[in-house]
Amino acid sequence: MQDPVATEPPRKGEDANDCVACGAPDQAYIWVSERWRVRAMEQPSGLPMVLILESRSHLDLGDLPNLLAAELGVMTVRLEKAIRSLDGVARVHVNRWGDGSAHLHMWFLARPYGRLQLRGTFLSLWDDILPPIPEAQWRESLALVAAWLAEFGGTSLAAPPRIDWQSPSRLDQMPPAGTLPDLSTVEPEVAAVVAATTTADAQPARPGAPPPTGDNGAPGAPGNAATVKAGEATEHDHGQRGAGGGAKGSEGATGSGAATGSGADRPTGEGRSGGLPAATDIPVPRDGGQSISAGGTGGTPATPGGR
Repeated sequence: MQDPVATEPPRKGEDANDCVACGAPDQAYIWVSERWRVRAMEQPSGLPMVLILESRSHLDLGDLPNLLAAELGVMTVRLEKAIRSLDGVARVHVNRWGDGSAHLHMWFLARPYGRLQLRGTFLSLWDDILPPIPEAQWRESLALVAAWLAEFGGTSLAAPPRIDWQSPSRLDQMPPAGTLPDLSTVEPEVAAVVAATTTADAQPARPGAPPPTGDNGAPGAPGNAATVKAGEATEHDHGQRGAGGGAKGSEGATGSGAATGSGADRPTGEGRSGGLPAATDIPVPRDGGQSISAGGTGGTPATPGGR
């Protein structure tokens, strides 16, 4: 063991003009507020998450005024909860050494769930020994923690990683039709549905089978036979109603000022169901007889054929 020194060397950033934390811009942090900032390491490490809480003011722990001291307790609890909410995190170690930099900074180290060997005071050493976690997972965790803190105020500056699409860039790289995709990484239920759908699409049409028709009757388009039959039945029903309307017109009584003739002789407008004539299409007598329009005369509704 080395002999103790008579005078300890100054820490980094004893002077605010030389302090790295004071000169760092907000873009170097994942979350910032009026009096506090949270930053991460420059790259992923062995632990799921390692964050540092810093005060904006150039102060050490024992120099904090009452306001910042009270907020430090709130920020410590809030940041610990945010890190512990991540998947695969069992505990969060909160440390403050203060031997390297004079600017106040609190360390938050996440211990992986189930790694009991990492328990205790050597967690910071394990962070250098373990292989680094994937960068995509690391950036996603940073974005989640920053969003958690932003719910209580401040600004989140950590963006989630971009989605790495694995689709082919050209059409000639697409798999041939009828080829089953790789279903080894999906659940058995999903794999069965995908396999059944792909097999059904790949089956050729039976010889002599009529081409599929759409709802408008056009060949080659997928359609519903039930819908086509329903439309034909509706048109047939409308035709019978039109014939019935003509019969009733021929049975109408003839009298003074009454219109005569069969229903087939009366004009019917296009688009009317069953061929029934509209009130405005019925001829009106010219000899001053009783009008049979829809409105009637004299305030009394008139009925066709004197009924």
